[in-house]
Amino acid sequence: MKLFKLLLLANLALFFSISCEYKVTSATDLFYLTIRDAKKTYTPNDSFSVSINNKKNSPIDSVVYYMNAEKIISSKGLSEKTINLKNQKLGNRSLIAKVYSEGTEYEVSKKVRVLSSIIPKLYTYTILEEYPHDTSAYTQGLEFFKDTLYESTGQYKNSTLRKTDYKTGEVLTTIPLADAYFAEGLTILNDKIYQLTWREKTGFIYDLKTLKKTGSFVYGKSLEGWGLCQDGTSIFKSDGTQKIWKLNANTLAEEDYIEMYTNSSKIKSVNELEWVEGKIYANIYLKDAIAIVNPENGAVEGVIDLTTLKNKVTVKNPDDEVLNGIAYKGEPNILYITGKNWNKLFKIKIIEK
Repeated sequence: MKLFKLLLLANLALFFSISCEYKVTSATDLFYLTIRDAKKTYTPNDSFSVSINNKKNSPIDSVVYYMNAEKIISSKGLSEKTINLKNQKLGNRSLIAKVYSEGTEYEVSKKVRVLSSIIPKLYTYTILEEYPHDTSAYTQGLEFFKDTLYESTGQYKNSTLRKTDYKTGEVLTTIPLADAYFAEGLTILNDKIYQLTWREKTGFIYDLKTLKKTGSFVYGKSLEGWGLCQDGTSIFKSDGTQKIWKLNANTLAEEDYIEMYTNSSKIKSVNELEWVEGKIYANIYLKDAIAIVNPENGAVEGVIDLTTLKNKVTVKNPDDEVLNGIAYKGEPNILYITGKNWNKLFKIKIIEK
């Protein structure tokens, strides 16, 4: 028995000594990523030099750099490389280096914050026409198809899809949603109407001609459903954060997103959306302004100040004085604007200050 115990102790000692010799180390025990002259924030006009610090002089085959999931540049060995931010989206980006050493892949990373390189232009407006608007309409989405205005209205037990005569304010057709759904933004593409719901992670699809519901879709990556617009090819969706998601028009899958940033900060609570001449026009919840957004990188290129517009409407509840409803009919520099439970729809001309 004593001999057995001695042999067991010897084997355990040998096991632990071997384990110590081949201890698994993390990537940061071997390498770390260095940005020369690092700054707190960058813009798409910037570039910087990066390198890998090899703590234990491990043999290096190659290094591949990524910005989030996008491959940027690669190198043999540890030579310093330049990362150009010209085509990068705005926001908090992950600079990732994958280091290949003796058949093993190691990954190290750093956060890089990219802001817009431009100061947004400021715009004001002049009212061209005013039209009546149903005060029971808690406007969440607004879009023209030819000369007809389609509207999505919210609130649980009172959500609808509507087809309206914008000049008279007459509601031509109303499609109610089930009580469990809070309707949000809408958009029209390829003879279909797409309508979001708020927290239900569900969107609905309707036939444009009949307004008959033909299907539904789900969204799992974005936080909630807020606004929708389209560019003729893809659909764009806001979720109440600074993100605008790009959806595949055929599958409705959320494939990518941009984040809205100015030259100094991110813009949160992005709401109703409209596609206008190559840009995304976005209502910002509880703000009396519309942001003009570059759909490629999220830069806020302009801001339309609509502060005085709500003074021209009558609402039953002061809490309803919320701007939310942008429609574009193809007329240069002209928008159709309303808000939640507003009694008017405004045709306005946008003027640079």
